[in-house]
Amino acid sequence: MATTTVDIRKNDTVKVIAGKDKGKQGRVLRVMPDKGRVLVEHIGVVKKHVRPNPQKRVKGGIAEQESAVSISNVMLVCGTCGPVRVGHEVRGDKKVRICRKCGTILEK
Repeated sequence: MATTTVDIRKNDTVKVIAGKDKGKQGRVLRVMPDKGRVLVEHIGVVKKHVRPNPQKRVKGGIAEQESAVSISNVMLVCGTCGPVRVGHEVRGDKKVRICRKCGTILEK
């Protein structure tokens, strides 16, 4: 299977541009490049029926958890401009992500 490169990384802030949560922003919890999906905090929340498990101290009931969203449905948020496309540039000896609108580096 070929590896895919993804411009979105863990702890990035993204904005949902399509789907039921369109317009919402959240922090990326997990990136799944092989599936082309990301897990975003408070986005795509679904209800999961949980069975009680006293050994793991899990209380039964209906729990809410995030479901994965397609990478094509989210856009990276620049701190100054808002949602932007991502560019790449070589600065020194490192390849960095840059904002396409203002040109600032999108690294943490």
